[in-house]
Amino acid sequence: MKFNINGVDREADVEDDMPLLWVLRDELNLTGTKFGCGVAACGACTVLMDGQAVRSCSLPASAATGKITTIEGLKTGDTLSKVQAAWIKHQVPQCGYCQSGQIMAATALLQAKPAPSEADIAEAMTNICRCGMYQRIRAAILDAAAS
Repeated sequence: MKFNINGVDREADVEDDMPLLWVLRDELNLTGTKFGCGVAACGACTVLMDGQAVRSCSLPASAATGKITTIEGLKTGDTLSKVQAAWIKHQVPQCGYCQSGQIMAATALLQAKPAPSEADIAEAMTNICRCGMYQRIRAAILDAAAS
């Protein structure tokens, strides 16, 4: 199968029904996307597909069309994305496990709504954080939107 991941055309010899998460992690060695629940509930596996947040643990490789962006694809050279920079500024991560999925969901939100309201954030950010950093996540998103 052919994929465009982080702006690079890649190929992987995988079954059509293999979840995109395992293509990324096991076949292409892009391990920033995490496995959480396996049923698309927690959001740790969130990546962007044509700018939309998708849960890669339940997306079959055959359905992974268009441009896929993983956490590894947000940085430009040594420059963090504005969301990543805001995450650091607001000290969002505790354990950090959900953070790549949270950052990808926040990135999709800001691409769709560059100046989101608190309600927009609450509606879009459905990823689970076991550490309860939701207030810091909201603050970081609002900061990234303002920058």
